[in-house]
Parts: sequence; structure tokens; C-alpha cells
Amino acid sequence: MEARLEALTGEYQKLQKDLSNAIESRQRLDSQLQENEVVQKEFKLLKDDANIYKLIGPVLVKQDKVEATTNVDKRLEYIKSEIQRVEKQLADLSEKSDKKKLEVIELQRAYQVQIQKTSASN
Repeated sequence: MEARLEALTGEYQKLQKDLSNAIESRQRLDSQLQENEVVQKEFKLLKDDANIYKLIGPVLVKQDKVEATTNVDKRLEYIKSEIQRVEKQLADLSEKSDKKKLEVIELQRAYQVQIQKTSASN
């Protein structure tokens, strides 16, 4: 029973680590979403003939406004779909983690009862 408890605890800890990684991923995506939304708003304020430059490595490369706007729109679409994917992953991991936590608690209780019975019989 002790080995099973250790195995369950290890599984629970792995789920918690996966959950933590997914939360970090979600936070990064939120940050990227906000940054790109700001860029999108700024593009809307620009005139059609405005100069837009994109940093590629150490070089600023001139970019067409339509192309730049399209790239940002596509990036926003991608980030939003990734957020949805990570949200599903978070929900799934939370559910699995909660179930595993209950299993660990139940097994701990059973183990304690077993220890008490063993102690009482000695």
C-alpha cells in the first residue's frame, strides 16, 4: 500500500508540474496577445502611406502597411487559437489533478487506518 501511495503521489506531482507549465504558457500567450493588440491599434492610427519597419535580426526592413497589418492580424488569430488550446489543456489537467488528489487522500486515509490497526494489535 505504501508503494501505491508513493506512485500516486508522484503522478499527482507530475500533474501539478504540467499544470504549472500550462499556466505559464497561458500567461505568455496573454502577454503576446496584449502586445499584438497594441500594435494593431497603432496600425489603425497610421495613414496609408506611413513608413513601417520590421526588425529582422539587427536590421530594420521597410514593410508595406497592408502586409504588416495582415501579419499582425494573422498572428492575433494564431495566438487566440493557442489560448483556446491551452485553456482546454488547463481544464483537462485541473480535472485530472483533482481526481488524483482525491485518490491520494483516500489512499492516505486507508494507509493510516491500516497503521493504526497494526499498532493496536501489537
